Amino acid sequence: MRVAVIPGDGIGKEVTAEAVKVLKAVGVLSGLKLELTPLPWGADHYLATGVTMPADGYRMLRNDFDAILLGALGDPRIPDFRHARDILLGTRFELDLYVNFRPVKLLDDRLCPLQGRGRGDVNFVVIRENTEGVYVGVGGRFKAGTPDEIAVQEEINTFKGVDRIIRHAFEYAKAHGLTKVCMSDKSNAMAQGHALWQRVFATVSAEYPDIQATHMYIDALAMFLVKDPGQFQVIVTNNLFGDIITDIGGALQGGLGMAASGNIHPGRTSLFEPVHGSAPPLAGKNVANPMGAILSAALMLETLGRTSEARAMEAAAEAAVHGGQTTVDVGGTLGTKEVGDWIAARIGAGDRGGVTR
Repeated sequence: MRVAVIPGDGIGKEVTAEAVKVLKAVGVLSGLKLELTPLPWGADHYLATGVTMPADGYRMLRNDFDAILLGALGDPRIPDFRHARDILLGTRFELDLYVNFRPVKLLDDRLCPLQGRGRGDVNFVVIRENTEGVYVGVGGRFKAGTPDEIAVQEEINTFKGVDRIIRHAFEYAKAHGLTKVCMSDKSNAMAQGHALWQRVFATVSAEYPDIQATHMYIDALAMFLVKDPGQFQVIVTNNLFGDIITDIGGALQGGLGMAASGNIHPGRTSLFEPVHGSAPPLAGKNVANPMGAILSAALMLETLGRTSEARAMEAAAEAAVHGGQTTVDVGGTLGTKEVGDWIAARIGAGDRGGVTR
């Protein structure tokens, strides 16, 4: 299995190192041969070379690797985030990674910020359209820097894009024995683009009579995520709204340091990353939570069909949380490296979590 590893910037380098450590441990446990190829792309590389990605970078990622593991991107020395756009958004668009998959799963009741809510209430997935919406960069600025400045950024919705992400949500629910899919938009205010979401959702949901299909406006969904998250199993929405509500999801599971994600095109090379940012002020202090990166690596293995290895990583991460073997932000006393060491050792000691060899 060939994996491109892009540590990125800030704490991305630190948490990615721990995810790689745990991947190697589970590879030894199961006999899985992993070829982990580090790529230097990030702020330091850009500032040294002026190159965000090589000319053949996207082709190389698509053709030479089975998956991509990314840390986090963002550096105050590059205020326009040019390198981050090319590496992350560029890869999403060029590899057509149209599914942004974010599981929201609480590993320990004490991490939930909602009073009286626990693991049974916080266990759902958000499936976000990943290649359209306002993030495509259609628009422009006129008279920039003057009192008459005009800034326009258009939201793009295509039938192809909306249809395939909604179908993916229903197929995911069907494959995993789930019975509820909620679609969220703002069609009461954005009548043109989001009427398309309404029409496609009605058409596709009719093909899955055993799955309860519901709709919420995005503001109502945000409210109910913090009022009654247990009612949700699968949420499907557009690029911007998905980005926002998964931060709420991250808070529900103990903070963004616990949150994993995948940028997926089923059957093709896909990219996996923790939800959190690069947090430059925390870089180099051995305090960043590596759980999101480790769980993203587990999601990568699951997507590639290595379910037992993924479960072993998840089981060891969950054991670390229950045992307080975590960073300070989730109640522990360990540093970034020590958390990775503990989880890797737990796996190495034979905590297979279902792994067969």
